[in-house]
Amino acid sequence: MAIASARAHILVIPYPAQGHMIPLLDLTHQLASRGFTITILVTPQNLPLLNPLLSKHPSIETLVLPFPAHPSIPAGVENAKDLPDGGFRTMIHALGELDNPTVQWFQNHPSPPVAIISDMFLGWTHHLACQLSIRRFMFSPSGALTVSIIYSLWSDLPKRIDPNDDSEMISFLKIPATPAYPWWQLSPVYRSYADGESGDPISEFIKDSFRSNIASWGLIINTFSELERDYLDHLKQELGHDRVWAVGPLLPPDDDQGGPSERGGSSSDLASNILSWLESCEDQTVVYVCFGSQAVLTNEQMEELALALEKSRVKFLWSVKMATKGHEKADQYGMIPSGFEDRVAGRGLVVKGWVPQVLILSHRAVGGFLTHAGWNSVLEAFVAGVPMLAWPMGADQFLNAILLVDELKVAIRVCEGAKTVPDSGALAGLIAGVMGEKREEMVRARELRRVALEAVEENGSSFKDLDGLVRHLAQLASQKS
Repeated sequence: MAIASARAHILVIPYPAQGHMIPLLDLTHQLASRGFTITILVTPQNLPLLNPLLSKHPSIETLVLPFPAHPSIPAGVENAKDLPDGGFRTMIHALGELDNPTVQWFQNHPSPPVAIISDMFLGWTHHLACQLSIRRFMFSPSGALTVSIIYSLWSDLPKRIDPNDDSEMISFLKIPATPAYPWWQLSPVYRSYADGESGDPISEFIKDSFRSNIASWGLIINTFSELERDYLDHLKQELGHDRVWAVGPLLPPDDDQGGPSERGGSSSDLASNILSWLESCEDQTVVYVCFGSQAVLTNEQMEELALALEKSRVKFLWSVKMATKGHEKADQYGMIPSGFEDRVAGRGLVVKGWVPQVLILSHRAVGGFLTHAGWNSVLEAFVAGVPMLAWPMGADQFLNAILLVDELKVAIRVCEGAKTVPDSGALAGLIAGVMGEKREEMVRARELRRVALEAVEENGSSFKDLDGLVRHLAQLASQKS
């Protein structure tokens, strides 16, 4: 394992959304374990999310800057989980105002950073790094296929021939296997730009932000070569350099202090209650249902999903996200149907809000996962060896679902779209059938678990890439000294 010089100071800037922060903080743990001096930039409301990492690595410093006020973000909201899906675009724009205070901090620091590692939604940090004469490394919590698509979108700026046809196919001829997707499945941030008015300041800021990602010095991706080798090779070719490191699946520290039970949340009592319930269940008899930290189901979707779980007759653990502060007509979202919990008492456990997903997926009782196919959830399911039922709803999830269902054959697509209301009868059948021992998806899930874990073991592909990244960052520090 490569160890960095203590002089190598890195500034880590996460994007404030659970699915983005968690893997970048896992990477930060790896870097801190290898001897780097690290500062993490956060706003006050996001500071508690760092507690597990800071308890593990007390040497990590924090730079806490006030959240920039924005007319479209309610006061007190500093994390995308508290906004509807469309809030990502607004959050990206608001965080650009952290530029100047970060420069002031850097200029007054006795031993300032030699590099910035920041999220893919923080492209403005490339200009920040240029201004400070240091290197910026983009971190992607999504896979290499998604990064390839995003780079292509913002480089080529494709548009629909018919602006009213949401199903018009957009092809990506440069990317391996020349994937094509209907317009409505592409990045909503990009579609907002492409369908908007040219010259709008927010849209132009976002375009520059994503193009700045392409210009950044290096690219760090939460994936592994055995999973996405062709797309990683494509990115190196398109970028014109080999400073692309696949370091996933990034995993939490697995110990009693700051371990996976607290990753993304802080309720040890809740984790204990959930694990006690799972302990009462037989092996591979529970379907875990969770659609990530962002998606909130409509009441109609909640009704059909509840009916499907009831009809399936299988045991289940359902993590329900409630409406956020930013939701209009909040009473139309996230409502658990009346009487449902009583009817499934003993067979189903409904939890409102955060759950310890890594611990749940790795528990022997869990044999299937109904998921939105967000990349973190996908990788965590791989590591646990759990087959999936995919209901992609937005962002990179449609791309991930195609990879899972059509290429890897480790998942079954149950429906797709944030507004789609599934048929409870059909969904019940899929839920009941996902956990068969001899199902292809179960066999493939176990094989992917082996490959994923080998990648992060010593001499595995991701272990070697992480070592390569450490050496590169340490070299930057030696050049500065």
